[in-house]
Amino acid sequence: MRPLRNTALSLALTLAAWPAAGDVAFVTCQNGDAVSVLDLSTGEEHARWTVPGKPAGVAVDTGGAVYTVSPDSKAVRRFSFAGEVLAEVTLDGGPIAATYDAARDRLFVSDWYNARLWVLDGATLAPLGELPADAAPSGLALSPDGAVLAVAERDADRVRFYDAATLTLRHTTRVGTRPFGLGFAPDGRLFVGNVGSNDVTVIDPASGEVLATLPVGERPYGVGFAAGRAFVTNQYADTVSVIALDDLSPVGVIEVGEYPEGIAATSDGHIAVANWFDNTLSLIDAETLEVVASYGTADGPRAFGAFILHGDLP
Repeated sequence: MRPLRNTALSLALTLAAWPAAGDVAFVTCQNGDAVSVLDLSTGEEHARWTVPGKPAGVAVDTGGAVYTVSPDSKAVRRFSFAGEVLAEVTLDGGPIAATYDAARDRLFVSDWYNARLWVLDGATLAPLGELPADAAPSGLALSPDGAVLAVAERDADRVRFYDAATLTLRHTTRVGTRPFGLGFAPDGRLFVGNVGSNDVTVIDPASGEVLATLPVGERPYGVGFAAGRAFVTNQYADTVSVIALDDLSPVGVIEVGEYPEGIAATSDGHIAVANWFDNTLSLIDAETLEVVASYGTADGPRAFGAFILHGDLP
């Protein structure tokens, strides 16, 4: 039985249900060649940046920049929070996802076609080096302490772990079928969405040991965390699966917009979900599991990466 869709819930909720003022979402919109810049307390679109090349991957540097990855044009761009292009590089493969290493001012970008990761200078985007990967590397994530870089190797059914400081390989771990998006929980465990086997693999990154394999909805894509729970977007089910972090038990299923993909937490316990086919961003109260708002975006929101700035725009 499918959960009931929450429509126009935001009209009936009290102000206490809304996110704190200040959080801003930078939503890459692939079909619209754009980034929608949304105030998450009001839903106001502060700006809409033109970003050629069908942007999908995104990463936010709280120090003052937003990175986008455009697979069609192979361009990686660094924007100021005001939308000014600060740096741009065209790569020669299939860039798809990015994650920013604030401790070392580096940007990691996965190359879908050439089984590698690029290491770029965070300011200039000049290439600093490459790391080997295997068979369609996709999602990237850094551990909460910045020590470990994880990459989902989709067509190898595997996750690769690098030491983020030395860039040496720590280990690899077999997961479910076609891993794509992944994310580190606040306690350091890695959660991996396997789009081919409709489950999530939970890994101890220190040892590479698989701790659990958890069934979720159809085509799990991205993972976010809030209120002691993991939230997993299910593309084909138009839902978000909720998992308790303490015992990994299922908590519930929330219906959102059509084809949910990118997911991230706000600073005060809400979860934002980009719905690619609906052109919306759903906002979920992580405690009550209610959809409290639905905000419009440019065409085709993907938001594949860490797309929320926790704090006011300068």
